[in-house]
Amino acid sequence: MADEAEGAPKGGFTTREALFYHETIRPGKLEIVATKPMTSQRDLSLAYSPGVAAPVEAIAQDPKLAARYTAKANLVAVISNGSAILGLGNLGALASKPVMEGKAVLFKRFADVDSIDIELATDDPEKFIEAVALMEPTFGGINLEDIKAPECFIIEAALRERMNIPIMHDDQHGTAIITAAGLLNACHLTNRDIKDVKVVVNGAGAAAIACTALIKAMGVSPQNVIMCDRSGPITPDRDNVDQWKSAHATATDAKDLEEALEGADIFLGLSAAGALKPEWVKKMADKPIIFAMANPVPEIMPDEAKEVRPDAIIATGRSDFPNQVNNVLGFPFIFRGALDVQATTINEEMKVAAATAIAELARERVPEEVAAAYGKNHKFGTDYIIPAPFDPRLIEVVSSAVAKAAMDSGVAQARIEDFDAYRMQLRSRLNPTTSVLTGVYNEAKANPKRMVFAEAEEEVVLRAAIQFRDFGYGKPILVGRTKAVLDKLHQLSVSDPGSFEIQNSADSEHVPAMVDYLYKRLQRRGYTERDVRRMVNQERNVFAALLVALGHGDGMISGLTRTFAQTVREVNMVLDRKPGALPFGIHMMIGKNHTTFLADTTMNERPTAEELAHIARETAAVARRMGHEPRVAFLSYSTFGNPSGQWLGNIREAVSILDREDPGFEYEGEMAPDAALNPTVMKLYPFSRLSAPANVLIMPGLQSANLSAKMLRELGANTTVGPMLIGMEKPVQIAPMTALTPDVLTLSVLASAGVVG
Repeated sequence: MADEAEGAPKGGFTTREALFYHETIRPGKLEIVATKPMTSQRDLSLAYSPGVAAPVEAIAQDPKLAARYTAKANLVAVISNGSAILGLGNLGALASKPVMEGKAVLFKRFADVDSIDIELATDDPEKFIEAVALMEPTFGGINLEDIKAPECFIIEAALRERMNIPIMHDDQHGTAIITAAGLLNACHLTNRDIKDVKVVVNGAGAAAIACTALIKAMGVSPQNVIMCDRSGPITPDRDNVDQWKSAHATATDAKDLEEALEGADIFLGLSAAGALKPEWVKKMADKPIIFAMANPVPEIMPDEAKEVRPDAIIATGRSDFPNQVNNVLGFPFIFRGALDVQATTINEEMKVAAATAIAELARERVPEEVAAAYGKNHKFGTDYIIPAPFDPRLIEVVSSAVAKAAMDSGVAQARIEDFDAYRMQLRSRLNPTTSVLTGVYNEAKANPKRMVFAEAEEEVVLRAAIQFRDFGYGKPILVGRTKAVLDKLHQLSVSDPGSFEIQNSADSEHVPAMVDYLYKRLQRRGYTERDVRRMVNQERNVFAALLVALGHGDGMISGLTRTFAQTVREVNMVLDRKPGALPFGIHMMIGKNHTTFLADTTMNERPTAEELAHIARETAAVARRMGHEPRVAFLSYSTFGNPSGQWLGNIREAVSILDREDPGFEYEGEMAPDAALNPTVMKLYPFSRLSAPANVLIMPGLQSANLSAKMLRELGANTTVGPMLIGMEKPVQIAPMTALTPDVLTLSVLASAGVVG
């Protein structure tokens, strides 16, 4: 067994490595996490007896309230009997558990759907049906998995008839939806009308039958589809086929797969390795579309098909070739949309909507997250007809399409009135920053500004600038060498690169005025006109800041090619602080149920009492503009003088300054972090002026602030936004050198909306 566990590498890892992954930390891939506090006797009384009686009685009176008071509306069961595990066959219910656990975590990872696996030790369809049907009160939906044919057809049909919640056998319909999406795009690229294509389906199992049914529902003519099994084409006069195969019988003179393929536009393979011969591919129509989805070895290897037909578009079920048909593109988001409108089923309209949405998404520009996950850029074309699973837009695009289709087809019990708000909510399920900054995004759209992107030759920055424009936040002004920027815009599949304003110091008409303006500012600081001209021509941050100073832009974003300190120095050559203001930095830490502002994390090494009070006032104002009622804590190692120390004077004086001002928000200090954030510790200080845990943390000095912000970010405890630069006369934001496109976009929107700066 030990030798067996070593295994040959599969998918980039050995069998031993796969076993270690499943065993280490804690066995398996799932755990249950409470969503309510469980820290006191009162919490326990509310969670269980006697508090639980209230929702029990409410649900007994109105069963629809289960969606309000329990986890049912966001809970999907992944259920199998292990009779058709992956490509391994009937290994039983227990052996299927790792697969079902994996499916459950994919639901959570990609769509924030809670899921639990259930393995039923029976091959009897009636027993299986009865067991699942009795669990309807528990779950909002049922994902059937790895059940062999024809039992899977019987089970799914019976459960759909009997239960009033979404039921889907993913091996059938998930595969069909992703396949249909890829076929739509392959037809688009080859200028085919789906109504006219000739399709040969090889394989007549559950997935093949579901794929055939769905593509017919999407417009493929039934007379143009030939389905083959081991005995050849399925025709009306064959007597050795079951009811599910016979539903797709087509009259044809073809005697075998080879003859059926003559002149065919599409080969749809859900059969066995090597089932499609290269010489047969030669007989297909021009620009043939080949979906060879047998796993782990496809019906024909892509390189074999390309050798005889270089014009072919090829998809497989494998991740090591382009165009992977991967069910994870579908099932999490289909159930997400179905659950959110409390759909009673998953019907053909919802499947068609999902397939169409996935196909259309593949034609859009591919976001940076996909490039980062796969180590290369993707672009819609013959090698990219299906989106990558890590595309963060899938949850928004597919789920909303499914929810709308459920409503339009009359199977939704709840309605979504504002789909823009719903799509924002979907984004926030995977990215909590979205929900926190919703108001900021809306403000930026309502009052679009001109934002100068100082490092537009950097792909991360250029992607952010493109999104800044595409999302309607304002007009990006790109600073860089014109040809280099245009080339990158072309590489990123921008259809109209010439529509972007590019500012290049080598040929900008603004340079003479910039030199004159900057020389007047710096001539008494030891700079000659030649020095100034060199800075304007060579320092992108100086050039970008001058565009803002002279009114050609409303704000700027930089930071990826210079350190924060160096960027600040260059910007300060051109722009001043606001009158009476103190420039400083804020990091915003966003958790699932809380948002905390941390300051000053960037600028002032040992702030005075007056400066600490100023930082507190301004940070509280930023929190309030973002929709949070500020509760400010001045942090220290000491809590109200215990232990004593010689460096507490500034903090205490800052609190005294606010006492004299009555600033209009809660504040307290000096206090240790636990006294500011932990409700249990807070009770030890009943005189504290904070009514709840602090959400604005004022640090005593730059060392503690900067270290804390960076440690929290690196430890992954929260989503971090920042640093956000406060106190400049014009909106200026400086991103970290390690920033990704979403970070740059967020900071540019914050600057544009006037929330910070």
